[in-house]
Amino acid sequence: MSAATPTDQVKRYIPDHLGTPLKRALGSWEALLFAVAVAIFIANSLASPYFLNAWNLSDATFNFTEKAMIAFAMALLIIAGEIDLSVAAIIALASTAMGAAAQMGVGAPGLVAIGISVGLGCGVFNGFLVAVLKLPSIVVTIGTMSLFRGISYIVLGDKAYGNYPADFAYFGQGYVVWVFSFEFVLFLVVAALFAVLLHRTNFGRHVYVIGNNPLAARFSGIPVDRVKFILFVLTGLMSGVAAVCLTSRLGSTRPSIAQGWELEVVTMVVLGGVSILGGAGTIAGVLIAAFVMGLVTFGLGLLNVPGIVMSIFIGLLLIVTIALPIVARRLRHSRGL
Repeated sequence: MSAATPTDQVKRYIPDHLGTPLKRALGSWEALLFAVAVAIFIANSLASPYFLNAWNLSDATFNFTEKAMIAFAMALLIIAGEIDLSVAAIIALASTAMGAAAQMGVGAPGLVAIGISVGLGCGVFNGFLVAVLKLPSIVVTIGTMSLFRGISYIVLGDKAYGNYPADFAYFGQGYVVWVFSFEFVLFLVVAALFAVLLHRTNFGRHVYVIGNNPLAARFSGIPVDRVKFILFVLTGLMSGVAAVCLTSRLGSTRPSIAQGWELEVVTMVVLGGVSILGGAGTIAGVLIAAFVMGLVTFGLGLLNVPGIVMSIFIGLLLIVTIALPIVARRLRHSRGL
């Protein structure tokens, strides 16, 4: 067996940092994604006379804010070389817990605390299995995906929880000022917090190092297992927050709530430029990707495109965004670049 060449061992292409900061910014994935978002916005405005309406655009944000809040945490997890496919099931379990509590007369503050706590607990459980017991995250979270949603189906069956307190509706339906909903403002705050965490702290630098080379990170003194555990906890926490917002917006709980969201969250992260191999990505990219997906789904909805077509589009988008960087890197290597 011949020894592997350096080219065979390269995980991703790291470009030389040449040129001015402005040139690098304009040539970045985020700049391309922003241009795509602008193009989609213009196309939607031309395709439907109802698109350029402040309240309609406000409604469009509900298509992505809850998923995007999870995507910010998922981005850090994928950059660190892990993944959590149980996020949608965590939402279902948290929503079921809130629904059961609401039937017993628990008020809005208590329901919020329960939803976030359940999400946090699920994150701790996933983190323990991966960071402490050293189990593969993709296998663990596929298992917990079935476990968490299965519990919801056992509790609810074909029934639904309703009768939530009136003031609980604010978290998913309320507005802070004019057309800016509570969810959208929360989404922007969460984006800013995760941007600071990833790009302005030692913890964020550790996440990048772990994603590029976990063995080297260990030898450098970085607490790899602790960082990964925290990332799973953060992902569970944000799933709990999303569960509060989604349940509040719908006003009911079914075991099928948020079905398939794990695919959309991962698509949002990968579309935002986060390497599925780990070690690269930005919160800004995920933020723009959230708007792109939201604009696309809202535009298709205004044109009465069936939901199954949207699902096909999201699946194709995930395949393309994963395949393009890999194909481009192979072409560069074949040309000796």
